[in-house]
Amino acid sequence: MNVLDRDKQIAIIAALCDGLGIRATARVVGVNRGTVAALAMRVGQGCAELHHRTMIGLQVSRLELDELWSYIGRKRRKHEKPDPVSEKGDAYTFVALAASSRAIVSYCTGRRDGATTDAFIHDLSQRVTGNPEISTDGYMPYKPAIRDAFGKRASHGMITKTYSVTHLAVTEASRRYSPAQVIKVTRDVVSGVPEYISTSYVERSHLTLRMTIKRFARLTLGYSKSLDHHLAAVSLYVSFYNLCRVHESLRCTPAMALGVADRVWTIGDLLDAALATDPTVPAGKPQLRVIEGGRS
Repeated sequence: MNVLDRDKQIAIIAALCDGLGIRATARVVGVNRGTVAALAMRVGQGCAELHHRTMIGLQVSRLELDELWSYIGRKRRKHEKPDPVSEKGDAYTFVALAASSRAIVSYCTGRRDGATTDAFIHDLSQRVTGNPEISTDGYMPYKPAIRDAFGKRASHGMITKTYSVTHLAVTEASRRYSPAQVIKVTRDVVSGVPEYISTSYVERSHLTLRMTIKRFARLTLGYSKSLDHHLAAVSLYVSFYNLCRVHESLRCTPAMALGVADRVWTIGDLLDAALATDPTVPAGKPQLRVIEGGRS
């Protein structure tokens, strides 16, 4: 049986973390693309378990929450209703970012609905201690989810941005994918006394995610074809971002700023930690997946 040597494995994971797709990585490293996909799946699943073990009992003063759109298999048509059975179509990745350390504390991929929001906020509440301030956008399911999961120990504020409607009439390809102009910003206190209400950091982190994961790039054929591979890619990115990638403004990794790591991890360290988990043993709590009828 042929076994891929460790240097090749590190090269594959490094290429994927630098934004290359499966086929491009296979050409650069010189291996079969099925081998690349299998290794990415295995390492991604291990990273989900690694995140579950390391990101617990965190003292975070301020959290920013937001959702990032992507799709699996195909885009949902404009007037098409979401299919509660199929995993194809729109898939939103919910991200909770610690504002001071820029670390991704919790994440969840699923539909943009109440079931996914509840699962995401419940997971977040189990990882964070103390009395955090939470900032979200105007997505209404956040209100009951945060109230039920955190109770009175969290302050919650919502920021709502109003965009120019004239942008919707633009048809030129050069402007079609540019963001609309923000004409109004309102901040509302939902509970407690939040000092800051902003989602700027987590929205900026979405740009890094789209540049790092080929599956999130727009107008390409690198989109995910299955939910399992999509989840593995997100988990790989989160662990790489938290443990390996030095943040330019912090001069250290988010995990170091958060206090869960004492050094910058290499790709080899991440690979060894991910592959150390036994694939035949169910993970303690893998990445949440809420796609089929609100299943988590």
